[in-house]
Formats: sequence, C-alpha cells, structure tokens
Amino acid sequence: MATPSLSELLSLPADKRADLAIALWESLSDSGRDHALPVNPELAAELDRRWADHLAHPETGVPWEQVLKKLRA
Repeated sequence: MATPSLSELLSLPADKRADLAIALWESLSDSGRDHALPVNPELAAELDRRWADHLAHPETGVPWEQVLKKLRA
C-alpha cells in the first residue's frame, strides 16, 4: 500500500484530518512532544500559575462548548 501524499491527506474531510492529527500527536513520546514544542521557563511558570489558579477556583472555568460557541459567533 502506497503512503498517501500530503496533498491527498489535506484533501481529507476535516474530521478525518483532525483524527489524523490527534493520532500523530499521540504517537509521540513525552520527550518527542517536549522537543517538538519546547516551552521556555517563563511560559512554563505562567502555565503552572494558571493551572494552580484553576485548581484553586474550578468554578471560574468555562465549558468547552461555550468557548466554541463564542468563537463561532
């Protein structure tokens, strides 16, 4: 079986491309992900701060469905 070309993959329906993207990302090891998307110390500290704030105040979170609806409006 031949490997599909990039143009063939890009012509797939959006849901299939999303499934492929997720499968590719999940196929990376943790170190592979870290190497693919390095995070500088300042960004890591900000992400940690935001995560801690969310854990301390989970009621301030917004459900994904609401975020998506706002983005599409």
